[in-house]
Amino acid sequence: MTLRETQGLTSMTDGARLCWTALGDTTRQPPVVMLHGGPGLPDYLGEVASMVADLAPVYRYDQRGTGRSPWRGAHSLARHVEDLAESLDAWGVPEAVLIGHSYGTDLASRFCLAHPDRVAAVLLMCGPFVGDWRAGYRAERERRMSAAQRERLRELEELPHRTEEQETELLTLAWFTDHADPGRGWRRAARDARRRRPVNWVMNDELGAAERADPLDGHLAELRACLPARAELLGGSDDPRPLSALESLARRLALPLTRIGSAGHEPWSEQPDAVRAHLRRFVEGTRAP
Repeated sequence: MTLRETQGLTSMTDGARLCWTALGDTTRQPPVVMLHGGPGLPDYLGEVASMVADLAPVYRYDQRGTGRSPWRGAHSLARHVEDLAESLDAWGVPEAVLIGHSYGTDLASRFCLAHPDRVAAVLLMCGPFVGDWRAGYRAERERRMSAAQRERLRELEELPHRTEEQETELLTLAWFTDHADPGRGWRRAARDARRRRPVNWVMNDELGAAERADPLDGHLAELRACLPARAELLGGSDDPRPLSALESLARRLALPLTRIGSAGHEPWSEQPDAVRAHLRRFVEGTRAP
C-alpha cells in the first residue's frame, strides 16, 4: 500500500520556520509525532515512521536550526517545547501520540510537563537517561574503540575547523559504537555521517548546557503525575549508554521497559522486525475507536 506523504513549512511565533513531513492519512486522530534526537541533527526517523504510518498518520519535523529548518538564534528547552505545541496547532492536532528517540525523549518528557493535556500516549525510545550515566557511557564507548580510534577521535574533536571529510570521519568514529555489531555499526555510522548533516554544534552545546543546568532528574515526580495512561520505555540491550539508567527511570516513573536484544542506541537499524512489532502494538493501542 502506498501512503500519501505531505510536506509543509510552519512559522513559529518568534519567526523561526520548521519544515515538516506527514506520512499517511492526516485526517485520522490521534496522529503520531516522532521527535528525533541530537540535539543538533536533522530528522532521521523516516524508516521508523514507515513502520506504523498505515495505522496512524505520522508527523516528523526538523527541529529549528537543523536540516530544512534554519535558525541562527539562541536555543532553549522551553522554546523547543513550544515549537512542538505550535506545530500541533498548525496541524490542527489537539493531542498526539509522541514517540521520541534519544534527545527526542527529553523533549517529549518536557512537553508532557508543559502540555499534559495534549499527549494521548508517549513512547520514550533509548532515553531519557537520568542519574550519573555519562561516565559509564564514556567508558563503554572507549572500550568499544581501538586505541588508534580513540586517539583519532580526540584529534578531530580538537581541530578548530574541520573539512567535510574530517567531519564525516569524526561522526563515524563517534557513532559506530552506538551499535551492537561493530562491523555493521561502522558501515551504518559512515552512511549516517554523510546523511545527517550538517550538525548544528552550537545548538548541541546550548541545549546540552540547558539540560545540565536543569536536569530532568529534578522533575521526575511531576513527570510521573503528568504522563498519560499509556506510556512506555524502550531500549537496546547493547546501547553503550547504561541500560541500568533506563531501568532506574522505569522504576521511578512506574513504567514498563522493553529491552530489544542485540541492539544498540538505534534498535530499529539492527532489529527492525522486533521494533516494528513493538511500535505497531503500541500505536494500535492508542487509536481512536
